[in-house]
Amino acid sequence: MMEKIRAFARWMMIDPRHPEIAQAQYNELKTQIPSLYALLMVNAIAVSYTHYDVAPTYLTVGILGPILVLTTFRLVAWIRAGAKTPGPDEAIRKMRQTVILGSIVAAIYITWSLSLDTFGGPSERGHVALFIAITVMGCIFCLMHLPQAALMVMLIVTIPYLVHYLSQNQDVYIAIALNIFLVCVVILQVLFTAYNGFCKLIRSQSELAAKQKETQRLSAENARLAETDALTDLPNRRYFFNRLEGLIRDVADRDGVFAVGVIDLDRFKPINDTYGHQLGDQLLSEVGNRLKLMDLQDVEICRLGGDEFGFLYMGALEDAAETGKQICRIISDPYHIGALQVSVGASCGIAYYPEAGKTAHSLFDRSDYALYNSKTTIRGSTTVYSSEHEARIRSERAIESALQSADLTREFQVFFQPVVSLPARVIVGFEALARWTSPVLGKVSPDEFIPIAERTGLIHRLTIALFCKAVDQINALPGGLSLAFNLSAQDITSDATVTELLNIIRQKEVDPRRITFEITETSVIGSYETAEGCLRLLREAGVKLALDDFGTGYSSLGYLHRLPIDCVKIDRSFVAGIKDPVASGVVTSILNLCRSMQLQCVVEGVEELHQLDLLEAMQCKFVQGYHFGLPLPFETVLREAASGEHVSGLPLAHTDAAIRQIRSRA
Repeated sequence: MMEKIRAFARWMMIDPRHPEIAQAQYNELKTQIPSLYALLMVNAIAVSYTHYDVAPTYLTVGILGPILVLTTFRLVAWIRAGAKTPGPDEAIRKMRQTVILGSIVAAIYITWSLSLDTFGGPSERGHVALFIAITVMGCIFCLMHLPQAALMVMLIVTIPYLVHYLSQNQDVYIAIALNIFLVCVVILQVLFTAYNGFCKLIRSQSELAAKQKETQRLSAENARLAETDALTDLPNRRYFFNRLEGLIRDVADRDGVFAVGVIDLDRFKPINDTYGHQLGDQLLSEVGNRLKLMDLQDVEICRLGGDEFGFLYMGALEDAAETGKQICRIISDPYHIGALQVSVGASCGIAYYPEAGKTAHSLFDRSDYALYNSKTTIRGSTTVYSSEHEARIRSERAIESALQSADLTREFQVFFQPVVSLPARVIVGFEALARWTSPVLGKVSPDEFIPIAERTGLIHRLTIALFCKAVDQINALPGGLSLAFNLSAQDITSDATVTELLNIIRQKEVDPRRITFEITETSVIGSYETAEGCLRLLREAGVKLALDDFGTGYSSLGYLHRLPIDCVKIDRSFVAGIKDPVASGVVTSILNLCRSMQLQCVVEGVEELHQLDLLEAMQCKFVQGYHFGLPLPFETVLREAASGEHVSGLPLAHTDAAIRQIRSRA
């Protein structure tokens, strides 16, 4: 029993254990209580007016005046409160105040109105009874979001009201009083039901808001983890490039500048190989700890992967190089890991925005150029990118020198770009693309090293090494996928190279029908007779031949008849402008030509969805391009295929029967 009394007392004093409900109650009351006081004032003035001639002036004016002043003061106070949003504690305090003041105001009004009931005739007395009835019901409704005050007002008004009329021994007024009391009880019951529903709604909203807040917190935490390196707890490569792209956007409109730095550890690989990966990870973790403790202004340091770190410098550019040197000095101090003391160095390359580039790729690439300059000249130094550095590093002489001494097996990779069948949108094969990462020059574009390899006679060795690797790798993929491989002008005019290519096909026991050698018409113009003989030798062995970059030369149609071609690859330049009626007409014409000549046709350079849609409308059967993904290293292709026989989100046509079925549609 005592517990119930204590619970009721807590409720009457606005239970502070539910601050969210109290806050919602107060917000509702701010719009309702001004109406309550306005109702009281209007009704009181009306009663005073009807009793002015029959009741003493001190009752109709003298007492009512101060009551109206008090009511007006509270009305103005609540109107002003509507412009403010106090916290839960303040809201609870104000509502407790409202319960007390509301009770006092109710007592004043009922006392005043019952005092008037002794004057006048039946009409005036009926007006008093009506005033009390409609006013108390109106006040209860206005206080529906503060039921404590509504209950107090109802009790303070209706009980004296009922007692007063019971004492009159007049049946009509007794009936009115009882009726009003019962109506108020019913209204209170409805009010409490509505209030309980209101509380449940607020609690559910509060719980939902808490869940949303927790979801946002978890989402933010996941985003942070996704952009944090697990080993060093530094921001990772994803964060670095996202932040770099964001910086470019931020400074583009205000002509701002900043610097991009790349740091690579020196002597880390020997330590990692000698003492093992566990110690190597500990060393990288210690490097990360030092970088996190550095008190550098306007600098964000990230781990890009392996033993490579990057930083973004937003301060004065003339201090960027010194910042890079400072980071390298901190990294180069000896490390104590267990009983071992190890030392690594650090080299740094820096590029400035916008001088070195205006895209994330170009800025990073050129800071990487500068880093390689540091590592190949004076290890441990910091180099700021300039056009002279790139000219020196990327010069043909440097490429030729690096190519002459290159380990073709280790430095060269085969990347794979899928060839996709339409409308099934499955991968039926891959084009092999050469990629070179030189330990001296870094990444060298095929457009740069292939012409030099041709000029220096190294192209034969390079072709054989890459083709051998490509065949091994395509065989490691599920199913009988086709392989497209590019041959240079010197390859298709060299009997020795062609013979060795066919020997590899036989030795690897690969079906020659899966191999397509791609050539360009410019590669056969110089020595057509020799090239034609080599191509027919390949064709007779069962491999397929494709004419690449079709439509960009001077005599493509002639070569379609003269050469043993199985496939035509439409140049990407036509696809880039396929919305143009001329380009669209050219593509349509070539597709129709290939159908009439029973040649397979592959459209290159598909990068946008609208291009793909237009090509499907033209009934194109085979496409490739960046829309389906960038060229991928073999390890990535194998991993993606092994994970579900999907590469770049597309399924593989992994049975010979499926491939034959798709090819038959051409």
